[in-house]
Amino acid sequence: MSRDHVQSAERSAHDAAVPAGDAAHPASAAVETPFLELLARGASADAYEQPVLIARAEGGPAERIAALEEAKRLALRVRSDLEGRRRREAELSALFETAHDLAGLRDLDAVLRAIVQRARSLLGTDVTYLSLNDPARGDTYMRVTEGSVAARFQQLRLGMGEGLGGLVAQTARPYVTDDYFKDARFQHTRSIDAGVRDEGLVAILGVPLMLGHHVIGVLFAADRRARVFEREQIALLGSFAALAAAAIDTANLLAETRSALADLERANEIIRDRSGVIERASDVHDRLAELVLRGGGVHDVAAAVSQVLDGTVEFTEAGAAPARALESSRAEGHAVRHEDDWIAAVAAGDELLGALVLRGHPGLDPVDQLTLERAAMVTSLLLLARRSAAEAEQRVRGELLDDLLDARDRDPRLLADRARRLRADLAATHVVLAARLDATAPDADQEADARRRLWAAASHLAATRHGLAAARDGGTVLLLPLAAGAGATDLARRTARHLGTAVHEAVTVGASAPVEDLAARPDAVAAAYTEARRCLDALRLLGRSGDGAAAEDFGFLGLLLAGEQDVSGFVERTIGQVVAYDERRGTELLRTLGAYFACGMSPARTKDELHVHVNTVAQRLERVGRLLGDDWQSPDRALEIQLALRLHRLSLPAQH
Repeated sequence: MSRDHVQSAERSAHDAAVPAGDAAHPASAAVETPFLELLARGASADAYEQPVLIARAEGGPAERIAALEEAKRLALRVRSDLEGRRRREAELSALFETAHDLAGLRDLDAVLRAIVQRARSLLGTDVTYLSLNDPARGDTYMRVTEGSVAARFQQLRLGMGEGLGGLVAQTARPYVTDDYFKDARFQHTRSIDAGVRDEGLVAILGVPLMLGHHVIGVLFAADRRARVFEREQIALLGSFAALAAAAIDTANLLAETRSALADLERANEIIRDRSGVIERASDVHDRLAELVLRGGGVHDVAAAVSQVLDGTVEFTEAGAAPARALESSRAEGHAVRHEDDWIAAVAAGDELLGALVLRGHPGLDPVDQLTLERAAMVTSLLLLARRSAAEAEQRVRGELLDDLLDARDRDPRLLADRARRLRADLAATHVVLAARLDATAPDADQEADARRRLWAAASHLAATRHGLAAARDGGTVLLLPLAAGAGATDLARRTARHLGTAVHEAVTVGASAPVEDLAARPDAVAAAYTEARRCLDALRLLGRSGDGAAAEDFGFLGLLLAGEQDVSGFVERTIGQVVAYDERRGTELLRTLGAYFACGMSPARTKDELHVHVNTVAQRLERVGRLLGDDWQSPDRALEIQLALRLHRLSLPAQH
């Protein structure tokens, strides 16, 4: 749309919305219309500046321009939310559709192609491919490729032990290389290297396709540049490999069933008996697919399988299941019987995530056993998807807090928008907390593991409290909102107890004073973190490890710890009640208190200094004791009170 058209449309909307005689107050509909049109046609983010620029060029009133700016901000937020939802739906649907394809398996090649395509999409690699073993020839060959452009590569055959894929097929273990041609762990051959070179591959990850103890093929993910594959990505590809193996296993079972039906046409009664079991298996597959597509959880899967198998199916953590049976199920890839129960391992690659346990059902039909195994596989996908989403949110929260601490020149509006997407409100009052483990690990690996556990616990706490968390300076920093009526000290102590319980070690937490309006003052976070670190160091020096505190807890020492020396706050906490009493009643308790300390805490010398009777001094000091507490003359309290008196005198206006 041209600039003249946009201007004409906006004038028309403006004239229609503003009644006669009230042209100075634009209607919200005229302001919002151009942005609604941009949202409707999916315009780029830059296009949302156009209505504001046009209004400014026309010399529109400031109220209208401000309204346009607000409408633009809301429209961009809606646009960002829509794009984020589309991305999340695309990622989850790839996993869910794979489970759905497997549940309704009809064409093995189509399912394998879908698995390879979705693995490439989720891992973001240039190429993915799947090879199957050929027992007759004793090698492995390409079955499905996605993203490949080289014909020679697509026709490769690898001998057992040759290349990365041959090594995976031979050892039944995943292998990964950052640079294929520089990796000497596996046997290079001219034909394989030529095919890989034609394809331009550099980084390659291969995981085995297992049926029981047997490797039937390899699933690969590869990039045409150097790349480090993370552990979660290896586990995810392992799950896709398990799906591919299950698809092949299911296809083989279906082929065997068709063959049996052809050979046993005269055994109609047996076939009818089996058909009921197969229908139940198909029913549970459909139920599982429906559960996955509508966002069900692992306990919903267990409930659905319980109905189909006419028994009680429960999901348990790995530590709560029988160890030997669980390990046997994971190694074999099948559900195993344990006394009167059946155990199906829920695993991602070599990682055990839990188990599905069918209670009190010793006699289990093979197809029902397969149903239990498929349910365990779907459960592992749900757990991996949930973990990936949680880890992604933790990283985003950490990046935002890092930007608040380090990048003080960032646009405050962008920071506030990012916080809102994480359900954090930078306009609320917050406290910055520095947390650190007190125990020293015996080696670097255990130290790193302890820090990761602390960061994970802090990230979970921040997510549940609508705050932020990041790893920093060998510990963790948190930005948590402060509830109405609560104090920084209470928040620090609760956080220390919570994190200590989560990681099973003592955690010390230092807190800043409350900070406000971080959206407009993002640099305040860095200053508050410095104050929190000082409190943390002070706690450890004072032998208060495993505790939490803020600067206000250290008396006059808090003046040195606070980022912005809170002199008035210290005076108020120390002698505020005496100051208020004098102001209300016109008494001279402060003057008497100052003279008392100046005269070495001697009432006799104080009465001479003030030219009053000694009983008057005693009465005034008794009143001071009631206001400040019985221990006001102890050495520590007396020192703080004298410091507060001097600071109070310095804060008074000069007398001329």
